[in-house]
Amino acid sequence: MTLTPELKAKIDDLVTQNKIMVFMKGNKLMPQCGFSNNVVQVLNTLGATYETFDVLEDPEIRQGIKEYSHWPTIPQVYISGEFIGGSDVIIDMFNNNKEELEQKVAVALAS
Repeated sequence: MTLTPELKAKIDDLVTQNKIMVFMKGNKLMPQCGFSNNVVQVLNTLGATYETFDVLEDPEIRQGIKEYSHWPTIPQVYISGEFIGGSDVIIDMFNNNKEELEQKVAVALAS
């Protein structure tokens, strides 16, 4: 599958219309995998307001988001339109560089 212009535009809209966007399995109320749940727990701990997109409901976006970000796994976290990383990156930032993650979240929510 290739990232068509239409699919890229759809993902662009989701990433730019939401200050914090998480592409994940399930949603923030019911994560469907441990990695997605880890991201939800970190964002909830930080008090972040964010949106989620359940890739299990849209196979086109599930594959397309991997090509869009050049990142092979789900979940994927975008803050202020910037790809931050997956579960491992978010957990690492939370554990080792919490101030940077808190600042990114605060700036996104304040804009």
